[in-house]
Amino acid sequence: MAYDAEDTRRRIFVAAAAEFAERGLAGARVDRIASAARANKQAIYLYYGSKEKLFAAVLRAKLADVRISLSTDPDAAAESAGQMFDWFQHHPELIRLQLWEALEACGGPDENEWERRDAFRGKAHQLVDGGMARHLPEDARVHAAQDLLFTLMGLIAWNFVVPGTCRMVLDEETDQAALARRRETVMEVARTLAADAGRPRGAIPD
Repeated sequence: MAYDAEDTRRRIFVAAAAEFAERGLAGARVDRIASAARANKQAIYLYYGSKEKLFAAVLRAKLADVRISLSTDPDAAAESAGQMFDWFQHHPELIRLQLWEALEACGGPDENEWERRDAFRGKAHQLVDGGMARHLPEDARVHAAQDLLFTLMGLIAWNFVVPGTCRMVLDEETDQAALARRRETVMEVARTLAADAGRPRGAIPD
């Protein structure tokens, strides 16, 4: 059977995502990734360069997936929030990867951060182009869009960072019941925040 480089790369990526989500960057081992991927260590270094670059590639790809679910239509904020909520619920590894990154980050921004920053900047400008906060100056409109994006991401992610606390505060019997209730609340809050962001200061809500 001919060697399939793309399939090997895919297997390495899947194995690395699981290893990093469980153990973080410092605790992950290239040997375990190679074994789980049915590949050799040399292939990992060939395709990704280092364990650190592999971690960055995994996180970048996972974040790109969730960014796709971020609608750039200010009038669809609630639906977008619901889609993001579902994405996080079905991909819990992203929350763990982001927490590991936060715990293990050292030094200033790297090239991966600047790439991700540009991607989010593009989302914010698309929201502005979609008509968000028309009453504000352009720079203030961008800031309003960025604030909305980050607020919604935090509003969604926290449910999966502390599911036990979510269950207890809402006084539900199961995590599933608590999350189902939270999804509806998050969507309603997203709808309200988006409407407020587009309303001039002092305007009376409809």
